[in-house]
Amino acid sequence: MSSELNESLLRSLTPSVLAILVRRGADFAAAEDAVQEALVEALRVWSPAEPAPSAPGSPNPPGSPAATGLPGASGPPDAPVAPAAPAAPAAPAAPAAPTKALPVKDAKGWLVTVAWRKFLDAARADASRRRREELFDEEPAPGPSPSVDDTLWLYFLCAHPSLTPSSAVALTLRAVGGLTTRQIARAYLVPEATMAQRISRAKRTVSGVRFDRPGDVATVLRVLYLVFNEGYSGDVDLAAEAIRLTRQLAAAIDHPEVAGLLALMLLHHARRATRTAPDGSLVPLAEQDRSRWDTALITEGVAMLQAALARDRLGEFQAQAAIAALHADAPTAEETDWVQIVEWYDELVRLTDSPVVRLNRAVAVGEADGPRAGLAALAALDGSSPSSRLRSRRGYPIPRHAAVAAYLHERDGDLTTAAQLYAEAARNAPNLAERDHLTRQAARLNTRLNAGPGARPGIRRASRDN
Repeated sequence: MSSELNESLLRSLTPSVLAILVRRGADFAAAEDAVQEALVEALRVWSPAEPAPSAPGSPNPPGSPAATGLPGASGPPDAPVAPAAPAAPAAPAAPAAPTKALPVKDAKGWLVTVAWRKFLDAARADASRRRREELFDEEPAPGPSPSVDDTLWLYFLCAHPSLTPSSAVALTLRAVGGLTTRQIARAYLVPEATMAQRISRAKRTVSGVRFDRPGDVATVLRVLYLVFNEGYSGDVDLAAEAIRLTRQLAAAIDHPEVAGLLALMLLHHARRATRTAPDGSLVPLAEQDRSRWDTALITEGVAMLQAALARDRLGEFQAQAAIAALHADAPTAEETDWVQIVEWYDELVRLTDSPVVRLNRAVAVGEADGPRAGLAALAALDGSSPSSRLRSRRGYPIPRHAAVAAYLHERDGDLTTAAQLYAEAARNAPNLAERDHLTRQAARLNTRLNAGPGARPGIRRASRDN
């Protein structure tokens, strides 16, 4: 069994094994530790056997470089070979070692058994819990593991409202995604010790939590969307991991917003190869090579979205996916149906009243009705919703507000204001790639202003939908 298959199998079984231990009475933190130990044991036991080395002085085995004369052999492959002396009769060849197969028929049951024993060992070693030791003395009778899939319950536990968003994301990746603390820390570019403390605090928070009613699907979806938006860093592709987890959730629950979120992820992920240039710089949506977009992901995402919309239970992720589908459907940036995109943003405003949604709507209005209309929509933003007014009172700027204002002012011909706003947006950019992109936009406009009215190249599109 290959190491890749081992890892894939273990990650798929992790949430259900963890949930079984918690159902049996183990607290979440101790159960998660026991499952991790069982996974390590599984990788050790299930790994394929290494081939035995050749005995010293033995001839090269058939197919080796030295036997075939292929590059890598000891000696020139085309050198003349001296006649060999008659060889003694060869001893009968030993039978080839059989390929090591999966040592158990019920991998899930094996993991449950080992994890439970690891948990018992830890419980017995903990002096503060000796008074509860009798609860763990008797191991459940062997037999097939329960067929009930507790993965959905585990999703709700990891997205518990008592957790901060960052803790919920980390716990979801660890408990449901099966990632190691080191992998999660590398993905978030933080020290492993910092991430370990974050996960430990989250496990202590949800220990003992029991659900006697359905969980909040919206909270789970927001956690998964946070994972997706982290993008790609470290040795874990968080965008692909979020898609995998959302597929798993979609298989466990029939909900139009789950389908809407998955469709949104697929439509955005279809453009992944074109979002950055070879030097790592951002490529705005309007300038991306659409022939390189993944049409299979777009087709899957659009079909999933259409099925969700047909159920007539519109939610924010379905509306966002509809906007992404309209971008994906346009053969060129100039053929984008901005009027329909504005209508979908109106639906999003109705559903969320989010200042970020209103900001994106201002860009769409500027594309559909001209930059003056977009600037008017932007001017109305600061006092148009309770959430935006609250942010204004607390001194928190709406993310990318200056970048959107710069783009609309540039399209309206006010290059001086646009250059100043691009520079301001660069100073407040959330990441290095976006800061560099906005800095280049400011430099481009300043070059045009210094060169005089004669130099007027075309306006570059905003990076809002990168």
